[in-house]
Amino acid sequence: MAPRPPWRAALSCLAAAALGSTVLPALTASAASTDYESESAFISQGKVESNHAGYSGKGFVNFDNVAGSYVEYSVNAAQAGTHTLTFRYANGTAADRPLSLSVGGGPATTLSFPGTGSWTTWKTVTATVKLTAGANKIRTTSTTADGGPNADKLTDTFTGSDDGEPPTPPKNLKASDVKPTSATFTWEASTDNVGVVRYEINRGGNVLKSVDGNTLSATVDTLTPNTAYDISVGAFDAAGNPSQQSNVVTFTTPPSDDTTPPTAPSALKVTGTTANSVSLAWNASTDNSGKIAGYDVYQGATKVATTTSLEATVTDLTPATSYTFTVKSRDPNGNTSAASNAVTAKTTGGGGIPEYDKDIAKADLAWSVDFLPDGSALATERDRFEVVRVTPDGQKTVAGKVPGTVTTNGEGGLLGLALSPAFATDHSVYLFQTTANDNRIVRMKYENGKLSATSEPVLTGIAKNRYHNGGRIRFGPDGKLYATAGDAKNGGNAQNKNSLNGKILRLNADGSAPSDNPFYADGGNARYVWSYGHRNPQGLAWDSRGQLWAAEFGDNTMDELNLIQKGGNYGWDKCEGTQGDCAGFIAPKKTWPTSQAGPSGIEIVGDWIYVAGVTGEQLWVMQINSAGNGVGPAQAVFSGRWGRLRSVTKSPDGGLWLTSTNNDKNGGTPSVLDNVIVRLKFAGGNTPGTDFKLSSTAFADNAKIPDKYTCAGDHSAGQDTSPPLAWGAGKTGAKGYAIVFADVANNGNKLHWAIWDIPAATTSLPEGLGAGFSVPGQGGAKQKAMGSGANTQKFFGPCPGGSSHPYTFTLYALNTETVPGLSSSSTMAQIETAIKNASTAGVKLRGTSSAAAG
Repeated sequence: MAPRPPWRAALSCLAAAALGSTVLPALTASAASTDYESESAFISQGKVESNHAGYSGKGFVNFDNVAGSYVEYSVNAAQAGTHTLTFRYANGTAADRPLSLSVGGGPATTLSFPGTGSWTTWKTVTATVKLTAGANKIRTTSTTADGGPNADKLTDTFTGSDDGEPPTPPKNLKASDVKPTSATFTWEASTDNVGVVRYEINRGGNVLKSVDGNTLSATVDTLTPNTAYDISVGAFDAAGNPSQQSNVVTFTTPPSDDTTPPTAPSALKVTGTTANSVSLAWNASTDNSGKIAGYDVYQGATKVATTTSLEATVTDLTPATSYTFTVKSRDPNGNTSAASNAVTAKTTGGGGIPEYDKDIAKADLAWSVDFLPDGSALATERDRFEVVRVTPDGQKTVAGKVPGTVTTNGEGGLLGLALSPAFATDHSVYLFQTTANDNRIVRMKYENGKLSATSEPVLTGIAKNRYHNGGRIRFGPDGKLYATAGDAKNGGNAQNKNSLNGKILRLNADGSAPSDNPFYADGGNARYVWSYGHRNPQGLAWDSRGQLWAAEFGDNTMDELNLIQKGGNYGWDKCEGTQGDCAGFIAPKKTWPTSQAGPSGIEIVGDWIYVAGVTGEQLWVMQINSAGNGVGPAQAVFSGRWGRLRSVTKSPDGGLWLTSTNNDKNGGTPSVLDNVIVRLKFAGGNTPGTDFKLSSTAFADNAKIPDKYTCAGDHSAGQDTSPPLAWGAGKTGAKGYAIVFADVANNGNKLHWAIWDIPAATTSLPEGLGAGFSVPGQGGAKQKAMGSGANTQKFFGPCPGGSSHPYTFTLYALNTETVPGLSSSSTMAQIETAIKNASTAGVKLRGTSSAAAG
């Protein structure tokens, strides 16, 4: 990454300024200073003296030798903003005499006043604070029984405006003189309350060129021939406030006169095989233009993958079969190289590489997907602002529109979606939307196939822009809602903990901040911050250890996969990937060139990570290592097959749903590919109908559950006899099992009972399990049920009150021997969420009941 320009370094200093800091901003006006003599201030437990030479004014203040003595200055600031306070003092002792500094009665910080050698030697200590225009009370209070130093005077220096007003968007952007590698852009000036310092020319959220605030035209000479572009311009003021983007201009650069093909890719080799896939890698081609547009992988004479990277994984192959592959490269003008060397590989078995199963449905920019208890899914359509319900067989209906959503003609709109962990009882759906004023998270009801007409704000005030909105939301194993928020084109937001932007946020379901968040004690927006230093994070998923992983779009160099630490700083805008000023920041676990990934949604199944690549138009697959602190080699799957991949989500039947969002106004090449939702499956099945199947000798699938196992058995709710259950292990590679029993009437999910941590060697449960959180005789398995008292520790059977209800027993194959984070005090919703997050596959045994207590 190129060194940061001076304006970015200056703004970083401004963002870093805080109470007690001695950092001065690099951008300053001609600073005016005002002196305030200590002897003229309000003094408590101290006196004015003049017995030591060298003071200014009429004397100095000698603090009484007690803790709590203070001097309070009345500072009249001509301008609100950042001010440097300089305290002149003497301390003739060898001991530090610290003072507590507060502004306007706000939070205090402690300043050190070390010895100066003698009482006639005067030195200074500085602090950087925020002051309001007009009168400000500045109090310095002794913190030890020795009192304070001799205080001579306070000097106030204004060092930066407190400007929170962004410039207006530039207008009337035009493109002219479009050539194969260049184009000239002109626009009308933005206005700002202080002044515009620069303009950025953007493509897809990446900066092509920056010019100063007095320049209203620029030629970009780094374009690629025969390529579609989508360009806008944004303005910035000296405080780093970004404008919204200008109008968008679109054009395609003409081909050049280049007819020379690239060199052939070399050293093609096989890097891995599974039962249904072969992974390949090769060395780059070269071209006289200096650019390679992409690589095409051939299986015999058939093109099977298109990618911009130097690796690809070919899927949907037959086990124990030999295949031969070659690769060709293309330059931007469409000139195609000769074929690489050929390689032959034979498929074997194992691995977490999925294969294509079927198209589910077409959808308009399906940005996020989450599953309902009945196995259908809700999906957000970003630019239509609608939520649609999609069934596994492809039926699509509109559930409703999210009120107040607007587009940014880029990356904003209706983005993330997550069902409440307590959906069975509260029917709540959480959504991340862009509004006229901000990005926000709202809550809506989903009942009887429809969204409510109104929404309830959960968290507001996340800054928006055409680019860098983040937008992924997901409930974690702890029952908290996590959200990704981009920096809104203001890199300084990412390092400012009091901004909601450039962060992964964590909040309670009601929108309040959890008290165990890392910066909760700081107050304000910092209460919501889980991690910071992010540019545009979008993917969230948890592994079998309960660790959070996140995917993040880079700027012009590196995209990232990060293992998230509580309170961790991931470096933006000082560090991108592993380039820049990265000392002291948490490094990513995987990086890609920004042309190859564009990581959006991610999912984890069996400690395999699946990353939906927007820019690279491919699904990246990698396995978490045995230590849980890194990943193995990344394999690129389905390269170019469905275009720009936006989300990947584990389905209840053990597969993956993958969405593509082509023509999404984010700088992608116009595509003839439809926006689709497809289902992926894993070799060996792991879906209903295979040998991974749950059954009972007491009743058949979809049959009536006998009264013996319901409240009709003993004429009271709870303390029921559990039915016998049995299953096959399939090819899940399960390390343990769990079963969740629920009433699913009216698409609900009323959780009755769960049992988990069933040992991997166990493939059946007997009738009538004993009571207790630790299930008697079941090798460490735990159980929990609805109700209260003793009812919470034994099977709780159907009791719908005389009306026929559908029920499901869902068997989960676990990727860990024990489900992390659960205890006897966990709620049923928390238990189900944790089980799902630790599972690789799930199958259902269905039944009905009309039992009623006597």
